Amino acid sequence: MRRLALSAALVLSACGAPPEVSKSAPPTLVVDPLPGMKSFATAEMPATRRGNAELARDFLELSFSMESGRALPVFTRFEGPITVALTGAAPATAQVDLARLLARMRAEARLDVRQVNGPASITIEFVPRDEMRRLVPAAACFVVPRLSSFAEYRATRHKAQVDWTTLTVRERVAIFVPSDTSPQEVRDCLHEEMAQAMGPLNDLYRLSDSVFNDDNFHTVLTGFDMLMLRATYAPELRSGMTREEVARVLPGVLARINPRGEPVGVAAPMPTPRAWVDAIEQSLGPGSSLNRRRASALKALRIARAEGWRDSRLGFSYFALARLSLADEIEVAVTGFAEAARIYRSLPEGEIHAAHIDMQMAAFALSSGQAAEALELCDRAIPVVRRSENAALLATLLMIRSEALGLEGRSSDARAARLDSLGWARYGFGPDAEVRARMSEIAVLTPPGNRG
Repeated sequence: MRRLALSAALVLSACGAPPEVSKSAPPTLVVDPLPGMKSFATAEMPATRRGNAELARDFLELSFSMESGRALPVFTRFEGPITVALTGAAPATAQVDLARLLARMRAEARLDVRQVNGPASITIEFVPRDEMRRLVPAAACFVVPRLSSFAEYRATRHKAQVDWTTLTVRERVAIFVPSDTSPQEVRDCLHEEMAQAMGPLNDLYRLSDSVFNDDNFHTVLTGFDMLMLRATYAPELRSGMTREEVARVLPGVLARINPRGEPVGVAAPMPTPRAWVDAIEQSLGPGSSLNRRRASALKALRIARAEGWRDSRLGFSYFALARLSLADEIEVAVTGFAEAARIYRSLPEGEIHAAHIDMQMAAFALSSGQAAEALELCDRAIPVVRRSENAALLATLLMIRSEALGLEGRSSDARAARLDSLGWARYGFGPDAEVRARMSEIAVLTPPGNRG
């Protein structure tokens, strides 16, 4: 499931909560009406660069375990063509984003999947967020087996019927998505939950190039994810196979569908202790005080160091601690972000993670009046974020860039960047009030009296 608390760190809370726009926003922020919503053009994500031995290990771990750590006794998938239907109060953007996703799945993963109007293999129902939270408070969206409606889920949520470990083949799956959230959150839910409805059910924090990772840095399916889905539906596999049976045929599957991955091999990844996962989830989850969450982040960082990790898990440990230190431990936050950025930049697939940190550091630079540094950070991150199709992060970077240009007295460039940001913000943040609140939050970072 896509977890609310682990969304990708668009926080900026070190610089204060956003004021009421009508009272505090500078005059330059008045844009009425807002420009039209922008969206990303259809694009194919780069293929994974991993070797097949590594991919095989990842596939087995993703396909034979749940996020909770419970083992799945057999391999399951849909057998035959897969159909998808939308029900409920689907937002206008959902149909477009679903069509793009299905087109990518057909082209990149070679899946036999199409949308229908009637009963379907996968039913995506749009439900008011508050109604979803009453049953599953920590999830932005989620997927369950053997159902086709939220009413069915309400009646069966505590029964074995919705237990993935009891499946031998997938026939019906339901995905529940909030009907009253931003277009980007809807799209992100479609990508993550469709991938798990059709393919692997696990998430692994060590995967830096995948949506099968609860750090949520990636918002759309990557080349790695499409390869995992393609392998899932390889003719050599079938529902009901054991882990050992899948492991025997998987090398041949990967050699056929990913010839560039031969004969590359890497050392087996170090296992992730459950204690680290629990500490990370406690640090970023709801329901605890800031001090308790920060203590959990520190525990996760201690475990990561003790394990000797140098991968994305260590980077995310620093990142989590930095996020939780923004409000009152600025030096800890800056040091944590810097360490996380150093680690992510050393990884082949770490550029989007580093771009998130560049946004935070650009905000710090802007708040201290360092316009040139803020612009450099934004200009480095923006191309990466465009490629990863994260409109909320892109809009935030463009807003910071606009303020930095204003500090340098480049008023026309500042206005152009601001207008560009608003089209993306409408997709990334949704309602006009949310867009204006984000504008105001960025605007108050600019030191008083320094606006161009």
